[in-house]
Amino acid sequence: MSLTNPYGDFEIIDPKAMRALAHPTRLAALSHLQRHGPATATQVAEVVGASPSVTSWHLRHLASFGLVKEWEGGTDARQRWWQAAARGFRVDLPAGDEGRAAYQVLASELINAGLNQARAWLVEVAPRLDDRWMAQSEGTNTRLMVTPEELGELRGRIEELLAPFLASTRDPQPGAQGVRMLRFCLPEAEDSP
Repeated sequence: MSLTNPYGDFEIIDPKAMRALAHPTRLAALSHLQRHGPATATQVAEVVGASPSVTSWHLRHLASFGLVKEWEGGTDARQRWWQAAARGFRVDLPAGDEGRAAYQVLASELINAGLNQARAWLVEVAPRLDDRWMAQSEGTNTRLMVTPEELGELRGRIEELLAPFLASTRDPQPGAQGVRMLRFCLPEAEDSP
C-alpha cells in the first residue's frame, strides 16, 4: 500500500482487491468508514442495507486486502470495531487482461455509485440548499483534446489544487460545509465520432 499521493489515498493495483471492492456492499461499507470513522459491523449494516453478519463478512474480506483494519479504540471488547485504512482510495490500471477486466468491473461500480450520489443529491439535498450554495453547485461535461501525458499532468494539477481542501485533513472554517466533488476522466476511443 502506498499513501504517497497528494490525497493520502490507498492505491489499489491488485486485480483481486479491485474485484473485492467492486461489490456494492463493500464499496458502501468502505465509503461509510472513510466518511464517518470507526464503526462496528452492526452500525455499518444499518447504512449498507445488509445484515450485521453479512456486513461483518464483507468487512473481513476488505481487511484481507488492507482496505480496512480493526480499530483499537473500541470501548466494548465484545464488539469488533473497524476503520478505513486510508482517507480515500485510487485505482491504477494493472498490467494484463486480468488486470484490465478487474479495473473495468470496479470502474463500473464506481461510476454507478457516483451517479447514485448525484441523483440522491438532486432529490434530497439540492431542494434544501440556500441560494448561495446552490449557485456554487456545478455539473460540467467538457471535452478536452490532450495527449495521455497531458491528461496525467492535468489530473496531477487538479489533485494538487484540491489537496488543501480535503474534508478529512482540514479544520472546519467558519461557514464551511462538506462538498462532494465527483470527477470522471473518460478518454474517448480514437474512432469516436
